[in-house]
Amino acid sequence: MPDSAEPRLPIAGLTRLTTLDFPDRLACVVFLQGCPLRCGYCHNPQMLASRRGARREWAEVRAFLEARRGLLEGVVFSGGEPAMHHDLAAAVRQARELGFAVGLHTAGAYPDRLHAMLPQLDWVGLDVKGEPGRVDAIIGRPGLAPRLARSLDVLLEGGVAFECRTTVHWRDFELADVERLAIRLAERGVRRYALQLARHDQCLDPDYHRPVPGAPTAPALEALARRLRPHFTQLTLRH
Repeated sequence: MPDSAEPRLPIAGLTRLTTLDFPDRLACVVFLQGCPLRCGYCHNPQMLASRRGARREWAEVRAFLEARRGLLEGVVFSGGEPAMHHDLAAAVRQARELGFAVGLHTAGAYPDRLHAMLPQLDWVGLDVKGEPGRVDAIIGRPGLAPRLARSLDVLLEGGVAFECRTTVHWRDFELADVERLAIRLAERGVRRYALQLARHDQCLDPDYHRPVPGAPTAPALEALARRLRPHFTQLTLRH
């Protein structure tokens, strides 16, 4: 491939082997630099600032993938927010041409790009930040909630396997908020859902480092998960 055609992606990291980030596949995870959101609980704040990647960065990852054909089954693009990069689509195509299934972790801020890439994707993990009226406060950026909602529409209409997941920090949620959001997603047609408790280390907002007085106990959260499971094909609680 000529150098001029090489995708430019800002590679922030590479996990060479995972069994957790792509359901039912041995995969690697390619982390891309940059994210338009500013969630207070974000535990990768070093990945937020955007930059333009050099062509050699993706070329090095592609060489890694070429050497892992027959050993790995999938590639997951994560971040940051990978869909903010226009050249992601070209990298997805190249990964598929090498014989890999492709997964995407996204918060949904770029629904048009998600829609365009969907035929090339095998699985998507969509971060659902909260109920529509709370999304702007949770992500720290006004006006993006309609774009995030549109990405859920894209997945519900698209026929590609996907999971919705919500990161729960008790500064953003009460237990009843989590339940309402989960039921709303189930009613929309989401069949696989994960609740993941936010970590308190490395948070973007220092206030999110501190425990929240009166936060629900682990048994209360487990009880909520038991109530919600009948609404989904799969509901996972990740501590």
